[in-house]
Amino acid sequence: MEKLMEQYLEQSAQAEDNFYRMEEQRLQAEDRRREAEHARELHMLQMLGQMFSSISSTRPSSPVTPPKTAPAVPSSVFSSASPSLFERYYSLGSTLKRGMDDDDNMLSLVKNIVPALTSKKHKGQDGRIGIIGGCQDYTGAPYFAAISALKVGADLSHVFCTKDAATVIKSYSPELIVHPVLDSPNAVEEIEKWLPRLHGLVVGPGLGREDLLLKTAKEVIEKCKARDIPIVIDADGLWLVTQQPSVIQGYQKGILTPNFMEFTRLYEALHHEPMDSSDHQRSVMQLSVAMGNLTLVLKGEHDLITDGSKVISCNIEGSGRRCGGQGDLLSGSMGVLAHWAHTAFAAGLPSLVAAFGACSLTRQCNSQAFQQHGRSTTTSDMIQEIGSAFKKLFES
Repeated sequence: MEKLMEQYLEQSAQAEDNFYRMEEQRLQAEDRRREAEHARELHMLQMLGQMFSSISSTRPSSPVTPPKTAPAVPSSVFSSASPSLFERYYSLGSTLKRGMDDDDNMLSLVKNIVPALTSKKHKGQDGRIGIIGGCQDYTGAPYFAAISALKVGADLSHVFCTKDAATVIKSYSPELIVHPVLDSPNAVEEIEKWLPRLHGLVVGPGLGREDLLLKTAKEVIEKCKARDIPIVIDADGLWLVTQQPSVIQGYQKGILTPNFMEFTRLYEALHHEPMDSSDHQRSVMQLSVAMGNLTLVLKGEHDLITDGSKVISCNIEGSGRRCGGQGDLLSGSMGVLAHWAHTAFAAGLPSLVAAFGACSLTRQCNSQAFQQHGRSTTTSDMIQEIGSAFKKLFES
């Protein structure tokens, strides 16, 4: 009887793997079809541009009054455009909106990466996100990150945690897929078999600093890099990066989200000298360059986001409340937005857009929750605001 049961379970696992492989092939075919449609749309836009150009050339020249707002650009144009199109649009927006905040310019770009909700989509198409973290001492952080990813719009959220943390995390929500494998002898192999199904990875929430867990996290990061999966690293994942910067150095689909103390440790580890605390913008750019122009988010009164060549400040108003767990909301939502951004932009600066979107959303959630709860605001209150905050920022 036991042998029959083992055989049945093995066949079930094989059937599930076959299903996911077929589903992945179907999604890839769907992506190719959409890319062809986008190419046709771009060709039509180019033809229209040529028509307007020929019409304007026949008219007498006259002063042109710049529009008050940058023109809306369909997300399909970004996905099939030339490598410099994103930079041109960003520069155009900055030029045309001299009287508006940079936040508004960036928000318009974030709106363009948000996928439309249609009845033609299937479960998993808008994002399958993995969280590496969760141990005996820290079970809340991976939950906050994973549930935030779902609330932002991911279809599936996986948590890869230690065995003793799994039951606790499962009890928080039936929405999450929890894998108690992080401290198993073959942890990397157990996690690796799920990587083909994931669109983004968040490393660090509730990870802890045990050598075994950090070693596993490092190897999983390497596997993800080989698969070109966007990676967000926060919390104890940043402790790993401080000890071994090469684990993520130069990976253009990586984003680090340190607070001030984490940033200071990482800066001094790479530069071997104290950070100049009087010029945060200069310091954050220096660290990004040292990390191979990796996207960095220095969280603070104003979140500073850089890729080493430019610094964007997210100035959306939050509140004075700084409860634990806000960074997990940020990293979880950033994991989803990173997937959307890299899907929408064939080239350009998708990590900057994803980072700005997540920072804006976290601040808006904080502001809305604080208006209701004041000093007693917690991250759970903020998570309840994700839906309305997202709609206000990106769908209005």
